Parts: sequence; C-alpha cells; structure tokens
Amino acid sequence: MDLNVFGSVHLIYLAISLTLTIIGLICAKKFAKSEKSQTIILKILAGALLVWILINRLSQVFRYDNVRWNQIIPDSFCGMTSLVLSLAVLFGKKDNNVLHFAWFLALIGDVITIAYPTFLNQGPSVFYLPTISGLLHHSLSLVLVIALLLFNQINITYRKWYCTLFGFTAYFTVGAFQMSVFGFSDAFHIVEPMLSGTPLTAWVVAPIYIVGYSIVLLIIELVRKHKLKDVKRKESNT
Repeated sequence: MDLNVFGSVHLIYLAISLTLTIIGLICAKKFAKSEKSQTIILKILAGALLVWILINRLSQVFRYDNVRWNQIIPDSFCGMTSLVLSLAVLFGKKDNNVLHFAWFLALIGDVITIAYPTFLNQGPSVFYLPTISGLLHHSLSLVLVIALLLFNQINITYRKWYCTLFGFTAYFTVGAFQMSVFGFSDAFHIVEPMLSGTPLTAWVVAPIYIVGYSIVLLIIELVRKHKLKDVKRKESNT
C-alpha cells in the first residue's frame, strides 16, 4: 500500500473526498432552501466533525502501551480548530465570534493538510485509526466551512478583527499549559517549526496568517462596496 504523499492511496482519497464534497454541496445548495434545512445540515456536519476529532484524540490517548490522557486535548492548530469549529456550530448562534476566528484558519489548514498529509504513513495502512480519523476530521472541517459560507452563516467583516487576536491568544495559552504542566516538548508549533529545517514556528506563521487574512478581508470589503454602488446606481436609474 503506497502511503506516500501523492501516492496511490492519497490520490484515491483525494478523488473520493473531492467528489463527495462537490456532489454534497451542490445538492445542499439546490435542495436546502429554508433556514431550518440549512441549520440541520450544518448541525449534522458539525456533529460528525466532533465525533471524528474526538476519535482522533482518543486514538492518540491509546496509541502506545501507556495510556496518555493528556493527549485528549488537541495540541495542533488543525486539531483544536476542528474541535472549536464543531462546538461553535453545534452550540453557538449564527455568525458568532468563534466562527470569525475559526473559519479561515480551518480553510487554510485543511486545504494544506489534505493536499499534503505528512501523517499518512504513520501506520501500516490508511485505515490505521490515527491516520483515517486525521484525514476525515480535516475533510469534514473543510466541508463545514464551505457550507457555512454557502449558507451565509458568517458575515465576514474587518470589524471582527479582534476575534483572530483572541483566538490565537487562547491557542497559545493552551499550548503553554500543555508544555509547562503536561511536559509536552511542543504544542501549536510554539517551539518546533511546521516544516523541519525552516523557521516556520507559530511566531513566524501567525503574523503571516494575520497579514494574509487582512488582505482577504480587504478584498471582501472592496467587493462588497462595489456591489453596493452598483445597486445604488441601478436604483437611481429606475
């Protein structure tokens, strides 16, 4: 079984997951017209995401001979974001502040990880529980974010900039706790880079992310103002 990145298993998984994602989102957009039906779809996706991120964490707890319950708390950006995003959709209101922090981080992290899953060969097969649960929670997180945007559940705006600041502060606080209390060598890439041999620790990546997110917010705001001007122009001509 070829478990290398862009090997046969990876490419098959990409083909299946992308096909199901596209078909599912098209059907959801076409048939889920009411807010109630859209909410049901989002809750189901969030529930499935919560199940798989918990399975992933439990697989880490029981992965070795000695049970390590401190592994139940995610120590990575993607893992924590999957947990936070699922809970925010299941128990939070539409357009809540947590979504404003989590949606873009999940989108970027999930796309990168699904395209380049470095953990793919950690076990004997793709069905090794830490591997398959890792793939599935990333895929479900990506689908959930796209569905949130598709159903206009997030009003993306620069006015919610502080959500990103609070979100990263919370992640780093959890990471510092895991390192100081649980004895983790690293958490949230506070110490070790995301790619070995590079300077890409969280202290480098976080500012880059914030700049990139700011550009995205600026583009969205400019497009929104342009559309508003077009609407006003059409109204004035009628």
